Amino acid sequence: MATITVAEHAGFCFGVKNALRIAEEELGKAGDGPVYCLGPLIHNKEVLRELKEKGLKTADSPDDIPPGSRVIIRAHGEPASTFRRAAEKRLTIIDGTCPLVDKVHRIAEKAGREGCILILFGDDSHAEIKGIKGWTEGPVFAVQSAEEIRALADRIKADEDLAQKPVTAAAQTTLTEAIFRECSTELTACFPDSQIENTICEATSRRQRAAEKLARESDLMVVIGDSSSSNSKKLRDICVKNCKNTVFVEKSNNLSLHGLKKYNRIGVAASASAPERIIKEVVTKMSEVFTKNPQNEEANDMSMYMDEIEKSLKLPARNEVVDGTVVQVTKDHVVVNLGCKKDGILFKNEVTLEDGQELTDVFAEGDAVQAKVIKTDDGDGNILLSKKRLQSSENWDEIIAACENKDVIEVTVIKEVNKGVIANYKEISGFIPMSLLADHYVETADEFIGKTLPVKVTKVDPRRNKAVFSHKEFLAEERRKKIADIWNTLNVGDVVEGKVMRFTDYGAFVDIGGIDGLLHISEISWGKLKHPQEVLSIGQVINVKILNMNAEKGKISLGLKQNNPEPWSVIDEQYQVGQVITGKVVQIKEYGAFIEIAPGLDGLVHISEISHKRIGKVADELSIGQMVQAKILEIDKDRRRISLSIKATQDPDAPAPAPAEEPEAPAEAPAEEAAPAEVPAE
Repeated sequence: MATITVAEHAGFCFGVKNALRIAEEELGKAGDGPVYCLGPLIHNKEVLRELKEKGLKTADSPDDIPPGSRVIIRAHGEPASTFRRAAEKRLTIIDGTCPLVDKVHRIAEKAGREGCILILFGDDSHAEIKGIKGWTEGPVFAVQSAEEIRALADRIKADEDLAQKPVTAAAQTTLTEAIFRECSTELTACFPDSQIENTICEATSRRQRAAEKLARESDLMVVIGDSSSSNSKKLRDICVKNCKNTVFVEKSNNLSLHGLKKYNRIGVAASASAPERIIKEVVTKMSEVFTKNPQNEEANDMSMYMDEIEKSLKLPARNEVVDGTVVQVTKDHVVVNLGCKKDGILFKNEVTLEDGQELTDVFAEGDAVQAKVIKTDDGDGNILLSKKRLQSSENWDEIIAACENKDVIEVTVIKEVNKGVIANYKEISGFIPMSLLADHYVETADEFIGKTLPVKVTKVDPRRNKAVFSHKEFLAEERRKKIADIWNTLNVGDVVEGKVMRFTDYGAFVDIGGIDGLLHISEISWGKLKHPQEVLSIGQVINVKILNMNAEKGKISLGLKQNNPEPWSVIDEQYQVGQVITGKVVQIKEYGAFIEIAPGLDGLVHISEISHKRIGKVADELSIGQMVQAKILEIDKDRRRISLSIKATQDPDAPAPAPAEEPEAPAEAPAEEAAPAEVPAE
């Protein structure tokens, strides 16, 4: 027979209930004028329709509300400027801001007073984030992923003013715990001294955990919420991840019953904006599909009665998972009715309790309990139960599944041991070798202790209570995905921004968003370079052009000089015969010296044009690197030669001599020993 289970903590949260209570009270007051709400009071169309029928009006700004009106501030909260503007317009404020959101407002205020950068983990377009931003006078940013944090960190560190400020962080109250952990870990890596406040609503966390657990246990998951609700979407995403058959409905009319009978375990989760009425309507509609046929009512009743008798006589086996109801709670144990001829006993040492917590804090008469049988008879006619072993068994199943499916799980690093660390996945302890703790060499694990890490399960053996995790494998997979995404977005000819990471004799490696490309020394400048560091520095941000891509070898060739035109193609725009230039001596030959006018443009000063006096050796008059002035005597674009005269600049009144016959020598210096055009990927 099919079961329909509603997740714990489904339906309205405290903040929504409080806002609705305020709205109902204000709408019930006669003669006090119209009641407005800044933005939708709740993300639920049905509830908003009912409130509108009762007289609640919605406005986008205090400027849209007539003076003297009452204005409800919804649970999302509003920026401080809204309260100031409302006072100016003589509006009566009824503040329904959720206390947890108000706490974040106070954090934002403090960050502004103390000159901190405020970083919010959440959706920048969400009303709650917009409201929080309005409570700080300092710089504030919203991010939702580790990638966004890294980009923001680069931006902050590049700004001389921002780089000096301390960093404070808080979270949107409806954020998922997974995103908070991801953002916290990355922010700590980028700003080790940052102060991070976990401001996620505990009710939201409980709701998400309950939905996740139920989704793993269900054949079909029905999520009830509104398509405009952020927490509804997050709840849906969690359920989709854990139950492949997940449907999202706003009300019972949206639920299709086609094929419902093929599912045996149906779970129901509801967002914080889902009314209890709609939850009941959805459950009732599904339940009607499984109701018995009235013609067979008597036979069905007898069959069900016999099933119950048989069940009451049958005792559960060792290691069997059983469901029961709490009938008594003491300081040391809990008595559970299992629906059979023996009661179950759950001792304190078989329950996971927090520090200072007692059994009476966790259990109450009438509570439903699920546990694992560890002994069918304790000698006094009772069945011994364990919550710890049930949890452990479930956790091992999850770890085995993660290993088989190559899924990612999250573990908490507890302590360092020989050659690695111990990390816990819920009730299970596993081992992470030091070589698998990061994607770089790790000498000690101090920086990882207490942190939650995403890992892959590499080995698992429940019989020997052994599990091996790898954070390195997770990082490698993430990098592979990132690189694949980058490759798909790049094309030959694109100009992209990159950061110079390291030098070699033959060029520089440039990070273009997560992968390195080679900027060959010959592609850096139109002129000659002996080493890339002559024009580049480590960490420098430059725009480079993609010249070639080889996906099979994982190589990308980049060019920098292509950002500027080839010098000979625009020489007429910059240089003319008779012009006096300043250049650097780059080569000395027996017949003259080569002067670099600009990168990629060298001119020859014939020995006869160096001085008015007779010269025996060019090296006696000029030296490599010397800056000189020279007059352009001739520009031969076809042969790519420029003739210069130094002596013509020494006596400006003297007529320029005719160009000297140049010996058959190259206009440019012979190339140095060729650097490799392509190098093996590192």
